[in-house]
Amino acid sequence: MQEEQIREALDQHWAASDANDFEAEHRIYHEDAVLDYPQSGERTSGRRNIQNQRAGQPSKKRFAVRRILGSGDLWITEFTLTYDGKPSYTVSIMEFRGDKVAHETQYFADPFEAPAWRSQWVQKIP
Repeated sequence: MQEEQIREALDQHWAASDANDFEAEHRIYHEDAVLDYPQSGERTSGRRNIQNQRAGQPSKKRFAVRRILGSGDLWITEFTLTYDGKPSYTVSIMEFRGDKVAHETQYFADPFEAPAWRSQWVQKIP
């Protein structure tokens, strides 16, 4: 799959994620795809299981993609995932096999206040 096609598939995936269109959201995965959440120690195996566990999430969620980087078989998306109004800064690492995702790992981080002592060297980012 060419990089433009992968990028288009990722754009469609994240748009479907934000729209809670679970069928379209999961077209990007192989049937035997694996999803890892290292922070909770969970692995979900199989596209249908990935879809079902996400569809079962009771919170209202929104996705705002910050950027997508990648080439070849490795693509990274940085996004803000908001559950019931609470943001979580998220990184998704997707490994493609051909034209679909074979393995995804997601990391989640809560926001925190920047300490005043370093304000002279930094800028706020949107």
